[in-house]
Amino acid sequence: MNRISSQPRLVSLDDRRRAEPPALVLVAHGSRDPRTLKTVHELLDQVRAQRPDLPVRLGHIELNEPLLPDTLAKLGDAEAVLVPLLLSRGYHVKRDIPEMAAASPARTRVAAPLGPHPFLVDTLHARLVEAGWPTRTDEEMRRESAVVLAAAGSRDPESALDIRRTAKLLADRLGVPVVPAYASAATPTVDTAIRALTARGRHRIAVASYFTAPGLFARQCAQKAPWVAAAPLGTHPAMADLIIHRYDQVAHPRGAETCATSHELPALAG
Repeated sequence: MNRISSQPRLVSLDDRRRAEPPALVLVAHGSRDPRTLKTVHELLDQVRAQRPDLPVRLGHIELNEPLLPDTLAKLGDAEAVLVPLLLSRGYHVKRDIPEMAAASPARTRVAAPLGPHPFLVDTLHARLVEAGWPTRTDEEMRRESAVVLAAAGSRDPESALDIRRTAKLLADRLGVPVVPAYASAATPTVDTAIRALTARGRHRIAVASYFTAPGLFARQCAQKAPWVAAAPLGTHPAMADLIIHRYDQVAHPRGAETCATSHELPALAG
């Protein structure tokens, strides 16, 4: 078989072998809930379908295999861009992932976490609509409604800042207050946020699930919803788009800037 026709992506027009692009390593936290691992693998399949030119790998910080150090060891000294499947800055993004990367033989760069970003707001809005949030709202409903953005929580103040930015973007989209609340490690809790909104006359309160996949925290937060409880972000198509965008911001920064959507917010891109 002709080499050019069998491997077109590795051969340029002047018959010189082109370098393979850096691997995209999706870095998931890890979970004991099998639905989380299923979600992660479905996201990987979406990324591979969109970018068949990319070597795509998976590494976990803990709890699931393959662990990130093992994934990086198998890459040898190849180039890789690590994309955290995490929604904000925090200990894992600042310490765990860079330290694992530095200890590996691979030549690595670490992308920004997924949030904040308008693609996440697209997903949050879609999940709320699926759960029963109306696509059209009048003034009376906007006066009575609000959303609690339920997240895992972190002691890192930059994590809270990122989640507040996401809440602001979602509030701008919906035209109602959006209050961040946390399942652990930070305040307010979902219960506290709901009580505060109720005291302000907001009687139609939805809970938006700011979790990448189903799990204990997501279920506990959803159970507290007095009205609409949205599903986690999951495998919404915008999630795969965002993973690829974060990769391109590091691997092909000029191309990522050119291909950014019209609603991209540069101040939130990091």
